[in-house]
Amino acid sequence: MDKRFDLVGIGSMVVDLIYRTPRIIGSEEKIALDRYENGSTTQMLVGGVTLNHLSWAGLLGLRTGIFGKQGDDEYGRFLRAGMDRYSIDKHITLDGASSSFAHIFVAPGGGRAIYMSPAATSETTSDYIRAEHADYIRSSKIVSTEISQLPLDAVVAVLEIAREAGVVTALDVDIPRSDALKALGNADQFERALHLADYIKPSKAAVIEITGESDALRAAQILRERYNAKAVVITDGEAGCAIASDELTARGAAYPTTAIDSTGAGDAFFGGMLAGLHFGLAWKDILKLANACGAACCEILGATPDLSKSKARVFELYDGAQLNVQALADARATDTKTDSPYENAIPFFLDTAIAELSKLRAKIGGESYFQRVADFITAAEANGKRVHVTGIGKPEYVSGYIAALLASVGTPTYFLDATECVHGSAGQVVPGDIVIALSNSGETMELKAAIIALKKTGAKIVGVSGNPTSWLAQQSDEFLYAGVECEGSPLNFEPRASILAEIYVLAALSIELQARKNISRKEYNAWHPGGSIGKATSD
Repeated sequence: MDKRFDLVGIGSMVVDLIYRTPRIIGSEEKIALDRYENGSTTQMLVGGVTLNHLSWAGLLGLRTGIFGKQGDDEYGRFLRAGMDRYSIDKHITLDGASSSFAHIFVAPGGGRAIYMSPAATSETTSDYIRAEHADYIRSSKIVSTEISQLPLDAVVAVLEIAREAGVVTALDVDIPRSDALKALGNADQFERALHLADYIKPSKAAVIEITGESDALRAAQILRERYNAKAVVITDGEAGCAIASDELTARGAAYPTTAIDSTGAGDAFFGGMLAGLHFGLAWKDILKLANACGAACCEILGATPDLSKSKARVFELYDGAQLNVQALADARATDTKTDSPYENAIPFFLDTAIAELSKLRAKIGGESYFQRVADFITAAEANGKRVHVTGIGKPEYVSGYIAALLASVGTPTYFLDATECVHGSAGQVVPGDIVIALSNSGETMELKAAIIALKKTGAKIVGVSGNPTSWLAQQSDEFLYAGVECEGSPLNFEPRASILAEIYVLAALSIELQARKNISRKEYNAWHPGGSIGKATSD
């Protein structure tokens, strides 16, 4: 039968929170994080073993899909927007407790330490797979899964469904067996999963524990013989890889590269390997394509490809048999999305902004939503206290505007530099003053430091965020929700709709405060005698 997809996968789909550190530290050590060019210490990117390799396979022309469980939360929305960006079809249920995330600390030279929270992925069961995703598995030529975050009974169910349907199976063994048995299932399930896989790609750490063999080539031969796989391919870092198969048993050299972040290099390799299998390359060329993807991944921050340059870089490095470029194009022909994220970007933003504000309007309801916060502010004013507005990054600019707007309609308000709060500017605030703090994520590290300092002075906090369960929301005396699901931007990362949402909510608050004071045109003119507004109000 005709297949809808070339490759579908299930497993880790993770928000990667990436930090730059001077070095990877050990137990009981402390170290200050390095900053990115924009002043932040954190970058949030799409990641996860399965989502990573699907994005690289899709970059090379495969029709890809992902299935499984997520939470209906900010991280889940961020991941699903990333899937759209990489043209990955979604067959996902939103019944997970929360979506997965990982804290990744990257040192100069690309070394890293990763702390993972599997969340919804770890809640996946074999019964759930059979009830929700069996037909989706059958709709693809290849199905991939992992031993990393997905429970082993779910891994086995995926592989059994695929084998019964004649679908090719590929298994990424990303963690050592002992870790898998502690967190994911039992030994029988682990063995069953490896016996069911047509292609096995274990990491070097995983294969050493399984075989007791540190030589990658010898370990690949042992594993292939033990599990009767069509091929076992082991990634070996800078040494490249090793393969054991009927066609080829050999080592594959890595491409020289200057690594800035090795996160996801093995996943990129796996995506390139599956693409090579799909296009029918010989194994020596499949390994070259896989190694080219791994090298290109090391040259960017994060584990998913840069749509503006990673594909070109892969084919700049790749020196194997010529690929049929037309085949790559044909594989995308049925996809309505474009390889360029910027096609139709302006109408997409204009429509998205309106839609997101409409959804926000429905969530917050009417004027009663703002009355509680307005009561909070007017009570403080009655006691001689003042209002300040602060934020980090783009919200800092919104803070300046909101401070000016509130002051111009009867609520004297002051802009507060959040970055400087820990360097003395918290002295601008006296006990009982109100500080309106803006952050879309509610987790910005610099704002956290400012809020801690301000609360020590006795300030009262009104948080404004798109995340009602965030640190900022929890630390706030009052909270205003200003959330969006999509920024409306090509990368769905740079703040656009979220900034509009913050302005939208606080502008509504300003009207409630203005109405309570019954500000007249004469009063407004007295505060704003200049420019065309001043002229208009004096006529």
